Amino acid sequence: MSMLQDAIKEKYGKAAGDARTGSSCCSGGGRGDPITSNLYSDGETATLPTEAVNASLGCGNPTALIDLKSGDTVLDLGSGGGIDVLLSAKRVGPTGKVYGLDMTDEMLALARENQRKAGVTNVEFLKGEIEAIPLPDASVDVIISNCVINLSADKDRVLREAFRVLKPGGRFGVSDVVVRGPVPDAIRHDVELWIGCIAGALEESDYRHKLVTAGFESVEIEPWRVYTVTDIGIQSDALPRPDAFASAFIRGTKPAAKSCCGPTCCAPYETQ
Repeated sequence: MSMLQDAIKEKYGKAAGDARTGSSCCSGGGRGDPITSNLYSDGETATLPTEAVNASLGCGNPTALIDLKSGDTVLDLGSGGGIDVLLSAKRVGPTGKVYGLDMTDEMLALARENQRKAGVTNVEFLKGEIEAIPLPDASVDVIISNCVINLSADKDRVLREAFRVLKPGGRFGVSDVVVRGPVPDAIRHDVELWIGCIAGALEESDYRHKLVTAGFESVEIEPWRVYTVTDIGIQSDALPRPDAFASAFIRGTKPAAKSCCGPTCCAPYETQ
């Protein structure tokens, strides 16, 4: 276990406890945090357990940026208290399935409690790391994630794993923090800023390149909420531009299986 993973587990373990008491300073329930606030509509959160909303530490609403269909199998990378899993479960219906993957015991326990309170049965929470997804090849239709991939020190491996578990034609739709321009090494090496979803963020073109290298096509990166240096707690002279960080919607598709191409059928599409 790396020092970074230890720090991430400690932060999110504490956040799970805060969500139970309502004392979290960084909830998605609209408490004023510039990154995590006002991500979900009242209609979306009205039927969810309060603890699921309190534990939301994302930077977007991935369930709103991708079309989930009845019967889909969905995987949420870094599912936390389960808010996006529970919202997805409603949309895929009883014939669908949603997996939530998290490495923090406290968050997994909270998510399972929230599942029980919500009365949702088409959900399963798994313990594991997003760099080594504990699911078979080509087993899910959609991958979502909410401000978690930036926390990984091996993003190439995360994206390869996401590609592996998606079915041919499967969709990747995540919310994440991206960088617009260079970031000084002092910020990149700051553990507190890394676990705060800032120091580990990829530059837009780098994110696109990594997705294409992993095998994805139709890649789109759409920044939608820009942060000032004040928002992210960095001195104004530490960055070359004051709007260097933003939340973005990031989409991609795994190529569909090759169809038959004549008397000798093409080889089936192979996962990478």
